[in-house]
Amino acid sequence: QVQLVESGGGSVESGDSLRLSCAVSGKMHRSYSMGWFRQPPGTEREGLAVIDSDGRINYQDSVKGRFAASVDTAKTTLTLSMSDLKPEDTARYHCAVLYDRCSGPLCYKLLGKPNFGAWGQGTEVIVSS
Repeated sequence: QVQLVESGGGSVESGDSLRLSCAVSGKMHRSYSMGWFRQPPGTEREGLAVIDSDGRINYQDSVKGRFAASVDTAKTTLTLSMSDLKPEDTARYHCAVLYDRCSGPLCYKLLGKPNFGAWGQGTEVIVSS
């Protein structure tokens, strides 16, 4: 079982930056992929970034160039650095693992999906204009 706990959310203004962290514990396998997704109020979740088991990182178009994901070599801390935040970035942000190697657009849909991995409770980000 893998446990994830996010931190670092808050209320900011448009154009500000924020850095989210995720503490990962439990048994991690070398093949696991990791990533971030968000869920705005009343809408479906949106995969943002996926780090595959080889360390390659892919980003959703909506955040490419503004968000940067990273993970330490021990895979115990996942980070999401967000810049130039916009009101449409307001959402609950979750870190997640996928119980298999994953690369490509399909991975965004699998983040936060039951039976495909684990995710944390999330941290709230509110961006005001």
